[in-house]
Amino acid sequence: MQDKDLNEYNPSGSSTSKFLSCSHQLCELGSNCKNPKQPCPYTVNYVSEDTSTSGVLVEDILHLASGNRMAANGSARAPVTFGCGSKQTGGYLNGVAPDGLMGLGPGEISVPSRLAKAGLVRNSFSLCFKEDDSGRIFFGDQGPAGQQTTSFLPSEGQFVTYVVGVESCCFGSSCIEQTSFKAIVDSGSSFTFLPDQIYDRVVKEFDRKVNATKASFEGYPWQYCYKSSSEVLPKIPSFTLKFTANSSFIVQDPVFMIYGSQVSA
Repeated sequence: MQDKDLNEYNPSGSSTSKFLSCSHQLCELGSNCKNPKQPCPYTVNYVSEDTSTSGVLVEDILHLASGNRMAANGSARAPVTFGCGSKQTGGYLNGVAPDGLMGLGPGEISVPSRLAKAGLVRNSFSLCFKEDDSGRIFFGDQGPAGQQTTSFLPSEGQFVTYVVGVESCCFGSSCIEQTSFKAIVDSGSSFTFLPDQIYDRVVKEFDRKVNATKASFEGYPWQYCYKSSSEVLPKIPSFTLKFTANSSFIVQDPVFMIYGSQVSA
């Protein structure tokens, strides 16, 4: 992120903004409008408890750095549609996403879909992270040539979220039986959650393989915490999610260190 002074977006302060009308094809709540020409309302309810946002849909221009070195000015004018919220609840009131959420889903209204429809990029994007937790998003990018892939699965017959099928969970070269499940890939989630039955099998196998003494730690909800020190860290077994077609994802740093207390979880 460049050093910029960030302010709340105000449609009236942008010469290129315009409200989507209730008659627009992207207006899902258009049937609730009294007048088809009035601004299109939206409401989004999130999985997080009591967290929602509502307001009106706006179209405006994003200025994105171009990956085409031959481009004259090195940037692209990208028309996108987004919600301009007037009422927030739950996590939003506690400081969650102060700069908003970017829609990256497979739906027609998402940012990648709108950019592709405008002919600016291919209908794809990559979100890549380094081991130091930094990362970058590329629109129209399909990732490095040697990357592993797995197919997305429909949810209730539709591709509305990014769902993948995990065939098994493995420690080293040993895979745990009956650990297949469907997972939603969500860049907005800070933690990875496993189904209860899968989690029980995984943590029991992890506990069997880890070379450390189990401990409790007041104030934290985790059942599996271990004593450690800066001199002797526990030997952590490598953890891998296996997908179809022999593709796999190695989980980097599958433990959370609680510094200063000589305990890792």
